[in-house]
Amino acid sequence: MAGRLAVMTAAVGLLAAAPAVRGAPTASAPTAMPSAGGTLQRVQSSGVLRVCIWPDYYGITYRHPRDETLSGLDIDLSNELAKDLGVRLRYVESSFQRLIPDLEGDRCDVAMFAVAVLPQRKAALAFTQPYLQSDIYAIASRASRVVKRWEDIDQPGVVVAVQAGTSMEQVMREALKRARLLIVQPPATRERELESGRADVFMTDYPYSRRLLDNADWAHLIAPPKPFHVLPYAYAIRRGDAAWLVRLDEFVARIKRDGRLRAAAERHGLGAIVVP
Repeated sequence: MAGRLAVMTAAVGLLAAAPAVRGAPTASAPTAMPSAGGTLQRVQSSGVLRVCIWPDYYGITYRHPRDETLSGLDIDLSNELAKDLGVRLRYVESSFQRLIPDLEGDRCDVAMFAVAVLPQRKAALAFTQPYLQSDIYAIASRASRVVKRWEDIDQPGVVVAVQAGTSMEQVMREALKRARLLIVQPPATRERELESGRADVFMTDYPYSRRLLDNADWAHLIAPPKPFHVLPYAYAIRRGDAAWLVRLDEFVARIKRDGRLRAAAERHGLGAIVVP
């Protein structure tokens, strides 16, 4: 299956020290908003880096249900960032729906969970240079008689599920002309909607697709026959803090040069979507 996924990835042109922090993230208490340009100074003075993560993002920032340990590309790389800064690391649970208010409300200093750079997010947040990029994929049931190919998705009567707040929501709102879009609100999941029959297919990205292929033998991956909507992924911060953005951009450039990004991506099966 992994080989087939690699072939599919090529077909669409897609292009980690401090010890890893284990256990459930600890949400930081709200603090006074820092002055513009003051995040780097505050992090260095306090000795703590607060990182927003989404703990349901397989391969990126994922909490294992059995022992609640965290793993993924951005768990590794957030540890590397804290090491480079010489500070301790504190995780703050977030999500794509809460991303903007969490950053603007100073719950964290940076969001590190492969945040897709979307126009509406760029209008509210500042982003580093991209470090990953992914197209959109479809997941259907192997037993489905409705959706077997990409061309079967946007058809009358087909229900297409997307997770609320993800990049797929806006993209599919605009792309679907005949199928019906189902916005899945937590705690409901795309997988449950598909398995229950309330959805015929759901849309996701490369990292999340690996979760299904690694853990669900019923899942059928459908890759677009040509690039559909490739999005860059980057780290996000609140706007108006140029010095902090420069420091984070330096970090991203450095982990690209010294191989830490590539090594972390390969460890988590994401080498195919690294931006060099």
